[in-house]
Amino acid sequence: MTLRLYDTATREVRDFVPLVEGKAGIYHCGLTVQGAPHIGHIRKEVVFDVLRRWMERSGYEVTVVANVTDIDDKILLKAEEAGVPWWALAYANERALHAAYDVLGCAPPTYEPRATGHVPEMVELMQELVEKGHAYPAADGSGDVYFDVRSWPEYGRLSNQRIDDMEAAADADPRGKRDPRDFALWKGHKEGEPLTASWPTPYGRGRPGWHLECSAMVGKYLGPEFDIHGGGLDLRFPHHENELAQSTAAGRPFARWWMHNAMLNLGGSKMSKSVGNTMLVSEVIKRVRPVELRYYLVASHYRSIVEYSDEALTESAAAYQRIENFVLRADRLMGGSSVGEVTCTEFAEAMDDDLAVPAALAALQGVLREGNKLLADGPSEAVAGALRSVRSMLDVLGLDPLSEHWAGAGGDGDLHTVVDRLVAVTLAERTEARARKDYATSDRIRDALSEAGIAVEDTPSGPTWSLTEGT
Repeated sequence: MTLRLYDTATREVRDFVPLVEGKAGIYHCGLTVQGAPHIGHIRKEVVFDVLRRWMERSGYEVTVVANVTDIDDKILLKAEEAGVPWWALAYANERALHAAYDVLGCAPPTYEPRATGHVPEMVELMQELVEKGHAYPAADGSGDVYFDVRSWPEYGRLSNQRIDDMEAAADADPRGKRDPRDFALWKGHKEGEPLTASWPTPYGRGRPGWHLECSAMVGKYLGPEFDIHGGGLDLRFPHHENELAQSTAAGRPFARWWMHNAMLNLGGSKMSKSVGNTMLVSEVIKRVRPVELRYYLVASHYRSIVEYSDEALTESAAAYQRIENFVLRADRLMGGSSVGEVTCTEFAEAMDDDLAVPAALAALQGVLREGNKLLADGPSEAVAGALRSVRSMLDVLGLDPLSEHWAGAGGDGDLHTVVDRLVAVTLAERTEARARKDYATSDRIRDALSEAGIAVEDTPSGPTWSLTEGT
């Protein structure tokens, strides 16, 4: 069966036909590292990790590019409030992001470009758009450069909107714009901003706009046309709409598929830093194990909205434990096991049908029920077959309890890696607390780390940690 995926642009599920046979290039927008990641961010990481795993199981050679936006208005603001350099705040939160998706078993991207490392490519793309008449420097001398949305007739097709129905782009002062909907490709350096947060261009010093960054980076690593562009549904407009417009206006075919995962909600609204209802990964894994949190994030269809609740998380953890219990019991009974090919037809058909994980889990549960019945009769080839089948399906979802990631290799080096991941997440949480001037929380985190034998030192480049003597 051919892999079929829902394309946000065409609004239909269609057969996946890659640009190059046997290969798949995927770009999904990474985090703007203004704060530590919450589980809403990590849902996207898990979704695209599962897509990657299934594609690789299906024989594709997969290249995944996920950027890090490490320069942004909010990063500058939070760094100023915290009294730390902007790049130190960004790096601390980038480490927390890595720790979060690592602790949840997500493979790192093939390439992970930082926005600040690709300014020349951005300036080149911006100049090309100006020369083609699709962008213009602001007439007010601010150094801003804007994309002219009315110069591109297809603007709005990804989000299915008419320009006249759109709200004004609130990314810069509108006085320099020809149309309120024009969006910033470049933001001129302003008095009071650190000079290190600006780069020279023919239009004056400044820094890139969010949308320009992604178009430039994906072009460098995946070329002018590539297979899949993904991210959270909240990025469809304006971010992905703007990426598509500026890239195609520059003559780049850009993405053949657009994939968007739905939101993870809390209290009826999108989980986000801006509304203050975040659920940091570092906090949630105190209530359930990381593998159980991953199961919770995997179990729903990626295009379904998930309404978070502690009760649902607890129920999900119990469901995973039942699966885990069979795997561990059967593995002990058989004296060891291995992961094989996916032999469950229903599971494979579900995954090929736009990553229908709920149906795939239903197929897994069918094999699990039969396997549990067989356990009572002692070791047998039937038990071994059921175990191999269950483990192969769990491996696709990143949930095999006997995998090296979840079982652990047991050495001191592995223990230090786990500690480093968790401390990085915790320190990023402390940095964010300081940024919002919540010094009580910042001190509480530091004291808790101290009681655990971890000494924290604040440096100009961000917090560092070490084990105290005798730990």
